Amino acid sequence: MTFTDYVFQYSKDSEDVAVIDNDEISYKSIYLRVLQIACMLKSSENNEPVLLISENSTFFITCYFSIIKSGRICIPINPSISLEDIKYIINELSITDIFIQHKLLNKIEEINKNLINVYTEKDIEYIFYERTIKNDLSEEDQPNIDEEDIAVILFTSGSTARPKGVMLSHNNLIYNTDSIIQYLKLTSEDRVEVVLPFYYCYGTSLLHTHFRVCGSLVINNKFMFPQTVIEDINKYKCTGFAGVPSTFQILLKMTNIKQSEFPSLRYVTQAGGRLPNIFIKDIMDILKGVDIYIMYGQTEATARLSYLPPDLLDHKLGSIGKGIPGTQLKVINEYNQEVKPGEIGHIVARGENIMKGYFNDKEETNKVLKNGYLYTGDLGTVDEDGYIYIIAREKNIIKSGGNRISPKEIEDIILEIEEVLECAVIGVDDDTLGEAVKAVVVCKESNITLADIQAYCKDKLPRYKVPKYIEFVSALPKNSSGKILLNQLK
Repeated sequence: MTFTDYVFQYSKDSEDVAVIDNDEISYKSIYLRVLQIACMLKSSENNEPVLLISENSTFFITCYFSIIKSGRICIPINPSISLEDIKYIINELSITDIFIQHKLLNKIEEINKNLINVYTEKDIEYIFYERTIKNDLSEEDQPNIDEEDIAVILFTSGSTARPKGVMLSHNNLIYNTDSIIQYLKLTSEDRVEVVLPFYYCYGTSLLHTHFRVCGSLVINNKFMFPQTVIEDINKYKCTGFAGVPSTFQILLKMTNIKQSEFPSLRYVTQAGGRLPNIFIKDIMDILKGVDIYIMYGQTEATARLSYLPPDLLDHKLGSIGKGIPGTQLKVINEYNQEVKPGEIGHIVARGENIMKGYFNDKEETNKVLKNGYLYTGDLGTVDEDGYIYIIAREKNIIKSGGNRISPKEIEDIILEIEEVLECAVIGVDDDTLGEAVKAVVVCKESNITLADIQAYCKDKLPRYKVPKYIEFVSALPKNSSGKILLNQLK
């Protein structure tokens, strides 16, 4: 069974709404197209990769599930990726088929298309029409795949100069989807407002889980106008919403969310980085009666690794919770022993959601897959009840004058200042200290100064944690998923 077969197991003949993308599109309508595009793609060998370049759309959904159903590997990429990286991916994976939205064709203008088939929206509608006329709607001749075969490769930035391809199997996707559905208690009654891109594992997980339970998605590609999120949730009676930290910070600062009511909203999820406690408290105050899930994950874990149950949010504020159902998550020291409460160690994970490895990169794979565990690269600690707290990314720990400093502790303090909208703390080279603490701050229009921020920090932090440098900027650099690009701040 392919992952696509698993996803559409209960819905392929359903006339229920699957997606609201300007219009309402049914499961049956999408699946009929999935079936025909998959039949067309089956003419090639199983496991041949296919590139998908698209914004969130019905086109993306149709092509994504078609490629996987055909037994080939789907490679969804960020439409804003550089031409150099597109060429790199095409060459490394020997791409011969590309599905791309017509409005994005300029992205591949310089690509040699002599050996590449390019398909846009018009092409897939033509394929569907032709095969429907021929009454070629058979599901026979299923691809001969094993659930451990690769279904998707998601490219993520890493420590190397080139993007790394995370290889995820059909079983990885099935396992993680089942687990998320279980702890979020998703049903066919759920409808999620989607602003996260589908080429990003968090966004893809929304697609996977809601399609599996026959729920529905509302696609919003207008987050540059964040008030539309508030309007959509109520207009379409959404029961769920998901975002990364910057998503919620923008909604809190740039919309009327504090004056709004959400009668249909059942749950909210947050992952993709640490949301400062001050903003979590704001969301709790605004969304009383709504289940708020703070979660933790990585592309290398298909999507999700842990969650904090909503009823523990106040009591365990700042924790990422424990491993999701079926996944072991723990914090270990240098001797591979679990740390005691308050001790700091490496966060590692084991489960069937862990990737097969990085494509064509054994060296990087061996750095993170060791002793049967995924080494996440995050440092953390645990409390007496076993709940995990992230200290920092190991590579982001600031080593200053013999002290190891977590940036998040300083960020949380600075964000308490009313005039501050966003903050990122980094370590910069310093001849005396080795590294000095630097804060990069986005403020409201005000007269707040470096001295004001330093004075506030001195009242709350040990002297060695007070930022030596403070830079005021109009915006923090972020990737398309909303994560802050710390390397661009140094």
